[in-house]
Amino acid sequence: MGDFLDTVNGYIWSDALVYLCLATGIYFSVRSRFLQLRQVPEMIRLMMKGERSSAGVSSFQALAISLSGRIGTGNIAGVATAIAFGGPGAMFWMWAMAFLGASTSFVECTLGQIYKTRDPLTGEYRGGPAYYLSKAMAHTKAAPAFRVYGFVFAAVTVLSTGVLLPSVQSNSMASAMQQAWGLSEWVVAFGTAAVLAVIIIGGVKRIAAFASVVVPFMALCYMFVALIIVVVNASEIPSVISTIFASAFGADAAFGAIVGAAVMWGVKRGIYSNEAGQGNGPHAAAAAEVSHPAKQGFVQAFAVYFDTLFVCSATGFLILSTGAYRVFEGETADGAVIADGGVLPSDVVVGPSFVQHGFDTFWSGAGSTFVALSLAFFCLTTIIAYYYIAETNLRFLLNKYGTATVPVLRWTVGSIATVVLQALILASVVVGSVSTAAEAWALGDIGVGLMAWLNIIGILILQQPAYKALRDYEKQQRAGVDPVFDPRALGIAGATFWETYEPSGDKEKAPART
Repeated sequence: MGDFLDTVNGYIWSDALVYLCLATGIYFSVRSRFLQLRQVPEMIRLMMKGERSSAGVSSFQALAISLSGRIGTGNIAGVATAIAFGGPGAMFWMWAMAFLGASTSFVECTLGQIYKTRDPLTGEYRGGPAYYLSKAMAHTKAAPAFRVYGFVFAAVTVLSTGVLLPSVQSNSMASAMQQAWGLSEWVVAFGTAAVLAVIIIGGVKRIAAFASVVVPFMALCYMFVALIIVVVNASEIPSVISTIFASAFGADAAFGAIVGAAVMWGVKRGIYSNEAGQGNGPHAAAAAEVSHPAKQGFVQAFAVYFDTLFVCSATGFLILSTGAYRVFEGETADGAVIADGGVLPSDVVVGPSFVQHGFDTFWSGAGSTFVALSLAFFCLTTIIAYYYIAETNLRFLLNKYGTATVPVLRWTVGSIATVVLQALILASVVVGSVSTAAEAWALGDIGVGLMAWLNIIGILILQQPAYKALRDYEKQQRAGVDPVFDPRALGIAGATFWETYEPSGDKEKAPART
């Protein structure tokens, strides 16, 4: 099974996907005149703004939902994996992917807002790549092909976020808790499933409320403690920075043979962590209540920075400055050891254990516990975000048939399908907890790669409405008014939600545009 998964993963995560991600980020950055630099003050201002209604969550809550999907095991175990198989230089390529990916995130998340819709079952806002892939070209001859494209993406996303990706999160939780407290993987599996079941049944509102409290608090706590340890090891920082840049470009002889691996693992784990281009971000972006789609595009672009430049960097500097790393030649820990920081025991498994041992150099015994608790919150909120994304795409697949009632059960088709999805994601959590780390990560990488291929190609084709929205926003911004979006004035077709949306007054009862 492991060999089969590695083969499939190798085809999906070929050099073509790695360089497609980088090239797309460069192209979007240039075309937007590097909005990820120009608009940082606006990103921060909008992040704290509280527009919302009974149908939509606030910008901050949408950011929290998005961050709950982004901040997970990728920020801890993912960084450790990138360093283990790509060397310290992988950190540079994670930073590069974050900087370039912020522009990619703006495009996909703005498209998610432009083409969002209202869920007929719950009244909540729904959107994402499946929606913009099927709606953006609905007025053209290519409509049938893009409708199929949207359905393919939705089906792949339900599989990825409902089955493949949750197993990675639960696997890291189980590994960290076993290391810290000696808990059985089965105990972690069923405990996580029980907590998860209580939260996801409450829908997007409960998910948003939970994420907006837990995610920022835990992320700040984690970064604060990690940075304390980095400060304690401040004398090592110049050497760490030098090693990162030298190994990223092959200037360090010790890592010269794995420069290609540094790029591949940096981009791969960067996308896994910050999700720029993968297509997860637009789902959370579409749930927000804003007067202009570009607002949420800016907020989600900043989320990429927060995830990688802050949280992942804290992990990377912690691992490298404390010497809690080991670099291998090849794709597995069976390869020859290229470099060893001298702190890890010989039998350590690549993953959260790197970070736990790094914390233990400062906080003996308690470090493992802190990482296990951090992972418990990070991974749980990530799985919750995955469920929300899977449910959104399930709603898309069911379309109008979701409201049909099954006579015998007297339940709607949508309700039955939702229960099945909930059962699948809980089963994935249990299976992932007791699987090997290699199998769990291979499944997760396959899920991320499939979504990234479909979404990046899609947004390269459909990018124009996002840039029309950007230019319109900046024009109104320069005029000193709070930007309001009217797709018809910009020549954007298919944005049916916005054609009748009125941003002033009672958002649920405001008159439609004429």
